[in-house]
Amino acid sequence: MSTTKTPILLTGATGYIGGSVLQRLLQHPKANTFDITVFVRNVDKAKILESKFGVKVVVGTLKDLGKLEALAENSHVIFHTADADDQFAARAILSGLKKRHAKLGDLPILIHTSGTGLLTDDARGEYVTETIYSDLNVEQLKSIPPTAFHRDVDLLVIEADTQGYARTHIIFPSTIYGIAEGPLFDAGVSNPHSIQIPYLIKASLDRKQAGIVGKGVSLWPDVHIHDVADLYIVLFDSIVNNPDKTGHGWEGFYFGENGEHSWYQISRAIGDVLVELGISKDPEPTPFSPEELVKYFGSEFMGWYSGTNSRARADRSRSIGWKPKYTTEDLLKSIKPEILAYKKLLEEGKA
Repeated sequence: MSTTKTPILLTGATGYIGGSVLQRLLQHPKANTFDITVFVRNVDKAKILESKFGVKVVVGTLKDLGKLEALAENSHVIFHTADADDQFAARAILSGLKKRHAKLGDLPILIHTSGTGLLTDDARGEYVTETIYSDLNVEQLKSIPPTAFHRDVDLLVIEADTQGYARTHIIFPSTIYGIAEGPLFDAGVSNPHSIQIPYLIKASLDRKQAGIVGKGVSLWPDVHIHDVADLYIVLFDSIVNNPDKTGHGWEGFYFGENGEHSWYQISRAIGDVLVELGISKDPEPTPFSPEELVKYFGSEFMGWYSGTNSRARADRSRSIGWKPKYTTEDLLKSIKPEILAYKKLLEEGKA
């Protein structure tokens, strides 16, 4: 029996998803067979990861392409959670995997992180689309235009699989919610907060009234951070234990969703809490003006993102044994703790 440990590289360990996945790997029943290296940019956090969590750490940024390529070449498994849209970093990782395959004959495994932003439209909160994507419907997934969010990097990842030098898989989380918990978050190493809903919370707190894009009727899927982390591990275990039954390449799309919400539901839930806290008098959200979209989201275009439709069904993810526990009801319940957490940071001058 081989005593060689599996070399695993994880990017994004200080992030919301990456920290959650790293915790699951450290708690994995076979953790003693893993040789985990994480690639982080923060020197202080690197020291904590090495001293308290016993993982190897390489300090650098996604712009250190040579370093990233070398790390990939030395890894049999890569969890890339750092940036869904950095084409240069993705190319460096894939180049490293290609060199590894050429040198060792090894077929390395890549689990890349994208998102259901891939599926968005230009609804601006005004309508619900009838188009629902399934991660099992390959022809439907192939029809997505190359201009879609995240698509350029996704196509690079799929092409590596088609060329045969790596087995590639892409996880597409939807609206992730919930304040992440556990040792890495307690130690201040990883960010415990999502991005999408906190953006709306920050804007609503600043304007002292829940905000919304258009009518807010458009729909998005949602998934709890714990369920997302579980999906990475369920997929990883399936790749290792049932490689012939685990889709990869064009059959390697894995959506993360367990329910749907409208943007209005989120904004109204924010409004209810703002009234409860005495910040607003009326819980009903009001539309963001064009000037507010620029102020809070950076541009009108990025503001409209919070009015898009993105409809997905995680059929393939469930087919490999993923069993998400949290529902849209939990999403709506999670909004008050997020508001209280951000309000506290504001009061402490840390926001």
